[in-house]
Formats: sequence, C-alpha cells, structure tokens
Amino acid sequence: MKRINLIVICFLVFLSNYVLSNEKEKYLKIREIIFNSFLKRNPDSIYYKDEEKSKKWNYEQGLILEAFHQLWIDTKDESIINYIKKNLDYYIDSAGNIRTYKLADFNLDNIVPGRACLFMYDITQDKRYKIAADTLRKQLKYQPRTNEGGFWHKKIYPYQMWLDGLYMAEPFYAYYSKMNNDTTAYDDIVNQFVFIYNHTYDEKTGLLYHGWDESKTQKWAHPEKGTSPNFWGRAIGWYLMGIVDVLDFLPETYSRREELITIFKNVTTSLVKYRDKKYKLWYQVVNYADKKGNYIETSASAMYIYAFIKGVNKGYLKNNFAKLAIESFESMIKYFTQNDKNGNINLLNVCQVSGLGGNPYRDGSYEYYISEPKRINDFKGYGPFMLSSIEIVRYFDNKEKIKVLLDYYFNHEIKNGKQYHYTWEDTTNSGFSQFGDIIKNNNGLIFSLKTAPTIENLKNYNIYIIVDPDTEKETDNPNYIDDQTIKVITKWVKEGGIFLVFANDSGNSEFNNLNKLTSKFGIIFNGDSKNRVAGKDYEMGAFTNLPNHDIFTNVKKIFLKEISTLTLKKPAKPILVKNTNVIIAIAKYGKGLVFAVGDPWFYNEYMDCRRLPEEYENKKAADNLIKYLFNKCKQIKK
Repeated sequence: MKRINLIVICFLVFLSNYVLSNEKEKYLKIREIIFNSFLKRNPDSIYYKDEEKSKKWNYEQGLILEAFHQLWIDTKDESIINYIKKNLDYYIDSAGNIRTYKLADFNLDNIVPGRACLFMYDITQDKRYKIAADTLRKQLKYQPRTNEGGFWHKKIYPYQMWLDGLYMAEPFYAYYSKMNNDTTAYDDIVNQFVFIYNHTYDEKTGLLYHGWDESKTQKWAHPEKGTSPNFWGRAIGWYLMGIVDVLDFLPETYSRREELITIFKNVTTSLVKYRDKKYKLWYQVVNYADKKGNYIETSASAMYIYAFIKGVNKGYLKNNFAKLAIESFESMIKYFTQNDKNGNINLLNVCQVSGLGGNPYRDGSYEYYISEPKRINDFKGYGPFMLSSIEIVRYFDNKEKIKVLLDYYFNHEIKNGKQYHYTWEDTTNSGFSQFGDIIKNNNGLIFSLKTAPTIENLKNYNIYIIVDPDTEKETDNPNYIDDQTIKVITKWVKEGGIFLVFANDSGNSEFNNLNKLTSKFGIIFNGDSKNRVAGKDYEMGAFTNLPNHDIFTNVKKIFLKEISTLTLKKPAKPILVKNTNVIIAIAKYGKGLVFAVGDPWFYNEYMDCRRLPEEYENKKAADNLIKYLFNKCKQIKK
C-alpha cells in the first residue's frame, strides 16, 4: 500500500480550518491515514503486542481482515491481498487445518475469519482456504441451538443468544451460502436475526438488550423474559453490522430481505434519539447518557456510523442518515483520536471487552459495563473505524454516479419461489444481469424497486426502467399501473428523470394501463407482434439499416423479434423505423426524457450470442444506450 507523509497529511486534515473543495478527496486522504496507521502498528500480523492470547484464530482478526477486503474492492491494491494472505497463513496449514481452532468449542466468535477465507479462495483458488471455510461451515451445521432454532453463542453459554453472535456467524454463513448456491440456508440466516430481535427488543426505547437466555437460569436473565438488564452499545453495533453485511449476499428477489431491512430501519431510527448532542456519538450503555460513570464509547459509535452510511449507500436508509454518520465520524476524529509523534492516528475510548456470565461472573449490570477497561486502538473499535472510512468514501463516490432503478413490481413473475424474468440477478437467458453489468461498467449503480413508485422512492434515482408489465397469464394477481403511478412518473420525468420502457409483443405484455402512462409522453404501444422469427432464421429479426444516432454508433447489425410497434404524437419522435413501423422512440418531457421500445431487447439471451451469431451487436447497442443516457443525465444535473 502506498505510504504518504502522514505527519503533513494529518496536520492538513485534522486542523479545524482545513477545507477541501472536493469532499471525496478529503475522505480518501483520511481513509489512507487510518489504514496506514494500522499497518505501521501491525506491519506483519494482527494481534496485540501486550496480549499473548491474541495470537490465535479469533474474531478481531476477522473484523480487521474484512476491512482490508473492502479496501481491496475499491483499490485493487495487491499489497492488501498479500497482507490478508500472510495473516491467514499463520493459522491455515498446507492441509487446510486451522491452527488454535477447535470446532468442538462451538464458539461463534471463531467463524468471523471465514469471510477472509472465502475471499482468498475466490481470488487464488487455493483449496486450503476452501477447506478451512468448509470446516467453519461444518461448525454451524452442528452448532447447538435454542428450541426455536437460534444458535447458542458458545457451547459454554448454553441456551443463550447474544447480539454479538449475529455479526460473528451470519455474514460468513450468507457469503458461504451464496458462493455454494445454497439458497435453502437464507431462511435460517434471517431467522437468527428475527429470533433475537423478537426476544431482546424493548418497546419503550426501541433498543435491543445485549443477550437472551432461553432457560432463564442465568443470574443476569430477567425471570420472565430471559433478557439481560442493559443496552450495551457495542452489542447493538455488532447486530446492525451483521444485518447490513448479510444483505450484501441475499438476492434482491429473496422474499425476506425486506424483513431484515425493516428491523434495520427500526433499530437505526431508535439510536438517533440517544446520540449525544455535543459529541454526536453514543454511550457505553446507550440510554444512560447522564448517569455517573458512563462515557462516549467509540467502538459502538463507529459501528453505528458504518451501519448508517452503508445503509444509505445500499438504499436501505434515507439520506439524512448519511449526514448523521459523517457528522459523527468528524466528531470522533476531533474528540476521540490522537496523533502520535510519527503522525499515526490512534483511536481512544474503546471498551476492551464486555460479556455475560462466565468466570469471573459478569452480571450485565450498569456498574459492570462501565467498569470494563478501555484500550487505545482496540481492534473492535479500530476495525469499524476503518470500515466507516471506506463507506464514507463510497458515499461521495456514489453521489457522482448515475443511479438506475429497475421495476420489480409491475414485472413480478415467480418461479420456484423467487422472482425471475428481466431482473438484475437472473443470469439465465431471461435475465437482465448482463445489462446490469454494462451499467456498472459505465460507472453506474443498479437498484431494484419492489413497490409501486412514489415521489419519495424515485427522487434519488436518475433512470427508472419498467420491463414487460405482467398480464394475468404470467402472474395470478398482477400489479397494474394506476392513476397514482401515472401522476408520480410524469412528475418525476418532468423534473428531470429518465424513464425507459421495454414492453413486449401482444399476449406477453399488459398494454391497456401501460399506454395510459406512456401516452402522456406521446407514445402508444400498438400491442401487435412484428418481426416474428421462425426457428433459428435469425435474419428475420435483423436490423441493418440503422439510423445515425448515438445508440447505433459503430453498430452494424442488431436483433429484435416479436415487437410491439409504436404510434407517436408530440413530443415523441422515432429513432428506429422499419417499413413505416416505429420500433424505438424517444420523447423529451419537461427536463426529462422517455425511451421506449416494444421488446425487452437487452435480456441475456440476445446479449452475449448464446443463440445469436456473432455479427449481431445488441451488447454494443446496449452500451451505447447507457453512455447516451448517462450523458443526458449529466446534462440534466447541470
């Protein structure tokens, strides 16, 4: 990783009068300082120099390695791969065995480094990492559970679920399941979050208690509810980080994603009420700001910052949470970091450890939590500090990117229990995965919308796409475009949105309600079926006399079959016409734009020549379309 003059940069960044016109550049420098400071202190391996027991396979290493993994995603710096590999190889031998790890302990904490194993296996195809990950998955298979199916936190803590454990196990479990196409595991993963939420949620505060004892035998357990007595900040932080990371691996079309997102919204919203007004951070025991002995605790605060800003980046939280996160991050740097003589940044006020039960016994009382020692640069705080810096950079990076939203509401076909057909996730012939890749390769971001569009849920997106609205033949209870939808979309386009409509031919697309919408822009789908193709006679679907338009730059031949043609009136104009039939049209409406074609066109089957001969250039046309529309978006922004 590139080394910079930390003394000079720290001086520039952290002085109160430091201003950069480019916010992204500012946070890039801060991110670099945070990571380089860690490498200065830990150049070779991740452990505490004053703690011999830290030289073993453990969750703190896994947390730090995940931060480096995320940094690699953004930088592709090969030195990061070497650092992760070196740390894993201290423990993973030539046969894939994990030194110092014991499966029989059934300790969820030991699962965390498995994420780095999966990443390294994906990058290197070194089977040692796969074997190590398989071992950790085997632990989860046999992990003791509560009667309803929740993982015990550890074998030594029978019938107990702790919030901490959700970060320890579930992101790895989800990553492993996705990598191995084990979709049956997703319900089990979501259940872990739901079970402990149901048992630890407090209606009065909206917060979650640290732990729950199903047996109600622990001294710390409420005699009726089984909950521990206090809201420990870091425990809630682990839980939120677990949710927001697990969502990375659950398919957009998976039916229970929204269940997790709703829980995530509930807890993050509740936490805002307990944010300190001066420091804009959170306390060790979250709801007792004014109680003697309580203090601003930076690991919990960093975890909340990470959850907030990543929640915004992923579209789970509204943009006001980004403002809160960035304010909190700035405050943490101002009040709770120090620079040493070498210019390295040090994080203060990190609680070293907290738990429940054990020997000596931890009773979960307020007095217990505030009595635990603090440690400068404790990995449990510094790791989320690193992750927060990454997500803040991504936030400013995302602000510069075009955001493309694909409808999953009017097109909502289900097969084998999940949505398919013209979705980003569908990699089969019927999917839009390759179109999504083209958008991302042009520095765009892709999202999906599972509900009817509203002013609120469209306002943060530049482009909105509806493909092939359902008929009763395709879906038992289709969601039809209604008057409210028409009002919302026309207003959004008028204010600068770009609306793409990919319909279909007669019998495969709903036209009556769709035309009520598109007629507002001077476009009517005729509901016919032109350019029909017999078998593999692809020439019947060929277009070679292409117009002089940006979409067809350097494109000689495209394929479109079974198309609904268009009838146009002002302000719509044709782009592609064949034998007097309008195939593709565009309409300028207010500040925005509408693009329409009577075919899904850019689905996988006709993008990568799976069926088509190579001379067909649908993929190039798709890339041209995205470049054209992105350029229009930038013009509209100005």
